[in-house]
Amino acid sequence: MSDAPAKSRNLKSSIEMGVVALLVVVFMVVSLFAQFIVQDAGRHFHFTWGADPRKSIGIIIAAGLTLVMYSFLYRDNAFFKVAENLYVGVALGYTMIMACWRQALRPDVYETLFYAPTAAAFWNAALHRAMPILLGILLITRLSRKYGWLSRYSYAIMVGWGAGVTIPLTVNSFLFQQLYASVAPFQDAVAPHAAMTAFSGAWFMNIGLPVLGAVVVMVGTVAVLFYFFFSIEHKGAGGAVSWLGILFLMVAFGASFGYTVMGRISLLIGRINFLLNDWLRIST
Repeated sequence: MSDAPAKSRNLKSSIEMGVVALLVVVFMVVSLFAQFIVQDAGRHFHFTWGADPRKSIGIIIAAGLTLVMYSFLYRDNAFFKVAENLYVGVALGYTMIMACWRQALRPDVYETLFYAPTAAAFWNAALHRAMPILLGILLITRLSRKYGWLSRYSYAIMVGWGAGVTIPLTVNSFLFQQLYASVAPFQDAVAPHAAMTAFSGAWFMNIGLPVLGAVVVMVGTVAVLFYFFFSIEHKGAGGAVSWLGILFLMVAFGASFGYTVMGRISLLIGRINFLLNDWLRIST
């Protein structure tokens, strides 16, 4: 009786492997048929001898990896793990080539030093780039257990420089600009050019709605900040303000979640469009 679960698992594995093999065969047949055999206007099939095989093979590989990624909807499997690691590796390699070599090392170090027009230009470029090159070399020492501590100097400079550049930009973008956008509708409401018939269509669209939106933003900001102010017990009027802050938070979280879902659905639509148009060559 103890061998029954093992036999059941082996049978299930055999069935799954058979189904996978069948799906691979079907996928290859459909891919070759869709990529190299097309249908003309007269509904006659013919071989596309002039087609670029490299492009067709690339489309077949991309379609296969797409379907393997969606196999996770069934369950986690070895094919999905291979495709996942392949995706991460390719993305990392592409980023390394584009960000490190093409955008940094080649234009700022290699071409500037090795293609300098004169000796004076070479020494001038080397002098200005000696410290960045040294800091970059110190980053590589992170791979060594003995000399890895040297990379801390480069990381300290990177973090300090990044904080010094990012903090003013963040404060200006998320604080000052937000305050300006909240106050601007009130300024427009009392501006000289705002003289128009009260409660008319133009007044409602140009003054009424912006002022109402600014008031809602102001009330929501104060209510949310009060919700995170724990020095006062949230009872009575304070409890009402706190509850209003929770309401604004839930609306914001819901909108953010909906935006994320719509972004993922947009990616899904793009892959389905690729499978139908580029892989299967189905006109829509």
